[in-house]
Amino acid sequence: MTAPGVRGDVDGRRPVTERRLHPVTPLRRAWAPVAVLIGWALHDPDQAQRQLTRLTPTALLAGLAVLLPAAALYGFLTWWFTHFAVTDGELRIRTGLLFRRTAHIRLERIQAIDVTQPLLARIAGVAKLRLDVIGTDKKDELAFLGADEARALRAELLARAAGFAPETAHEVGEAPARQLLRVPPGVLAAALVLTGATWGWLVVAAVALPLLWTVTHSLWTLLAAAVPLLGAAGASSVGRFVAEYDWTVGESPDGLRIDHGLLDRAHETVPPGRVQTVRVVEPLLWRRRGWVRVELDVAGSSNSLLLPVAPREIAESVVARVLPGVSVPPHRALTRPPRRARWCVPLWWRGYGLAVDDAVFAARHGLLRRSLALVPHAKVQSVRLVQGPWQRVRGVADVHVDTGADKSVTARLRDAGEAADLLRAQAERSRTGRRDARPDRWMA
Repeated sequence: MTAPGVRGDVDGRRPVTERRLHPVTPLRRAWAPVAVLIGWALHDPDQAQRQLTRLTPTALLAGLAVLLPAAALYGFLTWWFTHFAVTDGELRIRTGLLFRRTAHIRLERIQAIDVTQPLLARIAGVAKLRLDVIGTDKKDELAFLGADEARALRAELLARAAGFAPETAHEVGEAPARQLLRVPPGVLAAALVLTGATWGWLVVAAVALPLLWTVTHSLWTLLAAAVPLLGAAGASSVGRFVAEYDWTVGESPDGLRIDHGLLDRAHETVPPGRVQTVRVVEPLLWRRRGWVRVELDVAGSSNSLLLPVAPREIAESVVARVLPGVSVPPHRALTRPPRRARWCVPLWWRGYGLAVDDAVFAARHGLLRRSLALVPHAKVQSVRLVQGPWQRVRGVADVHVDTGADKSVTARLRDAGEAADLLRAQAERSRTGRRDARPDRWMA
């Protein structure tokens, strides 16, 4: 985009060129007033219907003649008063029509920069830039930019965050990536068919809906119950297939890159050194095929999925890229709780396991859907021992390790003496791990 103006930098030494978003952006923002009316109509459909019946065709056309130009003017003005600029140390975003807001995003606090393209954006040739920043729960975004401009701006921001000089950062370009894995659509579809959540919702619908019809004989009540049940089944099958279609993982100097999506295409990055926990999930019906799902907890980022489905051996090799020096312990290396723990959690106690080595704290839970959580010692922020009254009677305790992603991993129902030793040893391993850990750095 052409620059709408030039402003001085904070220190007054370098001019800062401000840029606007893509001209297609007003079309997106013009929908905001219309969306408010649609939301009101859906919130109170009876009142909306009564109001519409009172309007004559002339009044309705007059209302549309006022609403549509007003929406278009709103979209244009919000676009016109939105600017962004890249300085030596920050990204500035100025927005606001009546109330001005300027966001100063320090480049060294950026954790990930994702490029996403909803379906209509792909048709228009534009993209959305979303930024994960330390200390913020909500992503800042630039929507929309030209697709090529979005990728170039992403590369420039990462280069500046990595320490390249501002004069050369725009010339660095996007770091090359090497493909590690691509999930075939057939494998993804088979995995979703074998997922228990989809069948669980369908079974609930098959049992509950006929029973509800027998009791109420009300079509509206039946539809009110059927829509969320069938919607949940669709979201866990068709919805996930559309979102996870053509899942590709690549390796680059700025982290692992993830591309996916059938309709809405997303280009995400798992930032180096910011992964706090990796979970290797094994649903019951996947075990015969040796498939697993790999999930993440990333500090300061909402990215939570690394692999939707993959053979265990390949998944373990990808995990080793995310957590250098960490290997996934085999099932035989996990120790179960003592047998007396069965009085605390009958049957399910067999699903718990623990393995600790020089690099990682690994805890498993679940019988039907096994989940193995891996926490590098350097990522442990605190360690806690928790023992309830019944656990004290049985001589067992839980050990919790807390990570920088505000999440906890728990070793359940360990022998009380083992738990006390584990608490002391883990605190020491965490101090040593943080001291020896490599710095979190883009393109390091």
